[in-house]
Amino acid sequence: MAHHTTRDFFSGPLLSGPASTAIDPAETDLTWPFGDLISLDRDDIRETAYEVFFTACRSSPGFGGGKNAIAFHSTHHHLHDIGDSGGSRSPSRSGSGSSSGGRVAGGPVVVMTPTSRIKQALGLKMLKRSPSRRMSSVVSGGGGGGGVGSAPGSPKVPLLQSGGYSPISTFTTVPASRARRPLTSAEIMRLQMRVTEQSDNRLRKTLMRTLVGQMGRRAETIILPLELLRHLKPAEFNDMHEYHLWQRRQLKILEAGLLLHPAIPLEKSNSYAMRLREIIRASDVKPIDTSKNSDTMRTLCNSVVTLSWRSPTDAPTDVCHWADGFPLNLHFYTCLLQSIFDFRDETLVLDEVDELVELMKKTWSILGINRSIHNLCFTWVLFQQYVLTSQTEPDLLYAAHAMLSTEVANDAKKPDREAIYVKLLSSMLASMQGWAERRLLHYHDYFQRGNVFLIENLLPLALSASKILGEDVTLIEGTGKEDRKIVDSSGDRVDHYIRASIKNAFARVIETGSYKSTSVEVKDEASEALLQLAKETEDLALRERESFSPILKKWQPIAASVAAVTLHHCYGAVLKQYLAGMSTLNSESVEVLQRAGKLEKFLVQMVVGDSADCEDGGKTIVREMAPYEVDSVIMRVMRQWIDEKMKRGRECFLRVRDSETWNPKSKNEPYAQSIVELMKVAKEMVEEFFEIPVGVTDDLICDLAEGLEHLFLEYIKFVEACGSKQSYVPTLPPLTRCNRDSKFFKLWKKATPCSVTTEEMHRHGLAEAHHPRPSTSRGTQRLYIRLNTLHYLLSHLHSLDKTLALAPRTVSSARTRHASQRKNRSTSSSYFEVAYSSIQSVCQRVSEVAAYRLIFLDSNSVFYETLYVGDVANARIRPALRTLKQNLTLLTAILTDRAQALAMREVMRATFEAYLMVLLAGGCSRVFHRSDHPVIQEDFENLKRVFCTCAEGLMDEEVVEREADIVEGVITLMGECTEQLMEDFSIVTCETSGIGVVGTGQKLPMPPTTGRWNRADPNTILRVLCHRNDKAANQFLKKTFQLAKRK
Repeated sequence: MAHHTTRDFFSGPLLSGPASTAIDPAETDLTWPFGDLISLDRDDIRETAYEVFFTACRSSPGFGGGKNAIAFHSTHHHLHDIGDSGGSRSPSRSGSGSSSGGRVAGGPVVVMTPTSRIKQALGLKMLKRSPSRRMSSVVSGGGGGGGVGSAPGSPKVPLLQSGGYSPISTFTTVPASRARRPLTSAEIMRLQMRVTEQSDNRLRKTLMRTLVGQMGRRAETIILPLELLRHLKPAEFNDMHEYHLWQRRQLKILEAGLLLHPAIPLEKSNSYAMRLREIIRASDVKPIDTSKNSDTMRTLCNSVVTLSWRSPTDAPTDVCHWADGFPLNLHFYTCLLQSIFDFRDETLVLDEVDELVELMKKTWSILGINRSIHNLCFTWVLFQQYVLTSQTEPDLLYAAHAMLSTEVANDAKKPDREAIYVKLLSSMLASMQGWAERRLLHYHDYFQRGNVFLIENLLPLALSASKILGEDVTLIEGTGKEDRKIVDSSGDRVDHYIRASIKNAFARVIETGSYKSTSVEVKDEASEALLQLAKETEDLALRERESFSPILKKWQPIAASVAAVTLHHCYGAVLKQYLAGMSTLNSESVEVLQRAGKLEKFLVQMVVGDSADCEDGGKTIVREMAPYEVDSVIMRVMRQWIDEKMKRGRECFLRVRDSETWNPKSKNEPYAQSIVELMKVAKEMVEEFFEIPVGVTDDLICDLAEGLEHLFLEYIKFVEACGSKQSYVPTLPPLTRCNRDSKFFKLWKKATPCSVTTEEMHRHGLAEAHHPRPSTSRGTQRLYIRLNTLHYLLSHLHSLDKTLALAPRTVSSARTRHASQRKNRSTSSSYFEVAYSSIQSVCQRVSEVAAYRLIFLDSNSVFYETLYVGDVANARIRPALRTLKQNLTLLTAILTDRAQALAMREVMRATFEAYLMVLLAGGCSRVFHRSDHPVIQEDFENLKRVFCTCAEGLMDEEVVEREADIVEGVITLMGECTEQLMEDFSIVTCETSGIGVVGTGQKLPMPPTTGRWNRADPNTILRVLCHRNDKAANQFLKKTFQLAKRK
């Protein structure tokens, strides 16, 4: 992997301010791989991480454990030397010959020329700043292990508003008259982690109080948040609010470590966990009492200690578990590792990285970290910092790859890997690989001439991640072991990166160029745009060959060839789209084809030149280039022509649809003008199709027929949109008892005379019936025109079908696109089978709507509104029959011969339906006696005779009789005596409801209204009883169903 750097390290005065600032991780597209913590923010993690670090290092120099604290003059710190060997050989301890040491004012040892194994191994440069840079101002003899300004007489460091220290005030160059000493590791770490001196002092006090008489106590046995809560009181904070926030942080840490992310699984019913949750919830409102005599504190201590000292086997353990659960421990540890970057310039790794990492290792026993997980975290921190610092320091990327390809790769090969390690490894590699591939898949956008070399650093990292994830390819060419061949997947991945980035760059050219804004319908402009696109495609190929291919060739020997083939495909797709937009071949389209041939020749030469050294001479890659042949252009143009014509046909349909009134042009043309125009367009389309001087195949004819059929189906659907027959059927009145001859009814009628009586309404209807005339409304006549229109379409479809079937054609196409359609035609012998079927069903529906409108709306005044109203003898059907005859005569005069039979049959059905409604749902104005049966039967016979006469030649008498069977059955019921009706009703109701025989005190159920009336239907018999003007029927209905009286 090449190592590049593009800038010199900062060596100017510290007072110049920060050189760079890392961006917020949330603002990047790099995914955090180690799991999220919902209850803790970054400040909580940072402060607790420092507390863990300080506790683990408390016995080290500079942390209060000795006076000879180790410090460095360099402006940076240490990490770990990658392998096991460097962990115990930091410059400050090894006393290597490369470093010379001395003491300042009898204080800590100072390494004057520090070196870092970690930096050397990872290719990071030493900063080599002046030894006086990292100095702390102290009075003479003030050395020691305290923090900055913690020694007696040391000046206080001013605080920023955010609670941290100002780098300027912390590292000011003091006058020569004042003694200076180098910063200790503890002081460097505190400043790097932005921990205030007040917080640091509180931590020191807590540890001092905790370890009184227990100086040998191990750090992994200290539950640090609990000790802080026990020993720090509100008086040691500025105010109660600050103390409450601090206490809440400690409790949230305990909650995260013991309840949310415990190292050892915790049962939900654990009583100690429940008590701890209650205390944590109580602290949301106000601080808990942490005094010695506090019951809450005793409960807290008991719960925390019990939960922390659990072991997986319930055996005694010498390590407490409060910060070693995943992912909490990784958040703490990566936060510590983040401190190796200089807070003044976060692209730089401190020279003291070895010393700091050695100190961080002391936290492993507390956090449950081992060397393998450390290597993961260290690799991630380096890579993340490269991303967070806007990728300005290539050394960080190089260092991350060095860690990944050595330490992490070696750890991943170990056979004894733990499951949690495998999970963390996969998550981290997926995140790193995903981030890298988002750039490699768009390297034309992310890398320009000035930084194209970064690909050489980023690509190995992505490939290493893939290799560790186990994405190498094993090819087995034979059966023996010697036939197995391990193939590095890097070539295939780089091939994928090249193709994807080329496609994205080409798409960007289209988006920003003139081709996208050019309408394909404007042929001249489209041709010009395609010519410009060919030039830009050639420029993109040249840029790829000159800038990117030399780098990518290290992993993909034919990188330029892959790019050329991909560009060939991309331009070919656009060219195909252009050709699809042509209706005819002209000079502009020919020029486009010639320029496409020139581009194709250039790309082929690029492939041949790049793959000359391949074993097959580049034949394999060349085969991927589908030639820009014009052989299929005609077929494409023809199909586009068909599509264009179908588009115009639809425009015609939309135009005639919006202007259609369903009024015929004349008596000789009793159909809509919209179908005339639409069929004219269809016929012209077919004629022009066969005039095109090209060989017509079955596939093209099927395309044309399919387009026409879709157009006709849309028109048929438009004709069908004429409403529903149910909208004309009147609402059924409620069931009531007939008591028209009761004494109460007579007295009520005498006391409340009505202004318009039923008799007057009846006489009004008779007056209209004595002067019969067609009552067919304009709306019904327009429905007749719809029927004529459908039959007009049907007849002309047969003509078109015959034209297509007999047209001359070339040999059937070898393609199978319309194989199923041709198979269907072999059995149906029609191109428009679906349209034929649709016309038949729509004719049926429109005929129904027209019939119901004619009977229930147009003829309502002489049929349902007046028939048998008041008195059967004086309101018979004869007037309605006269009007019906007139309406049927008009129907046959308007409808074409083919439409009359279906329309007549539907009128008959609607009439019989209306007649049944008169008998069974006539409302309060109709009453029937048993003696009315002969009259009603005679009227219905006359009604049937009308249809037999008027529909002569259109319907057989058998059809009329079959449709009349139901009505005649109901009429038969009206002739039965009331007692027989009641008995039949009881029997049928019991049978249909499934109750068998009605017992003593049991009532018959009310039969539902189904609308399918017949003499065996209980609801039908009930309605006959309701209209029967009979005392027995009245009492039966009252006793059985408590039906209301008629008013």
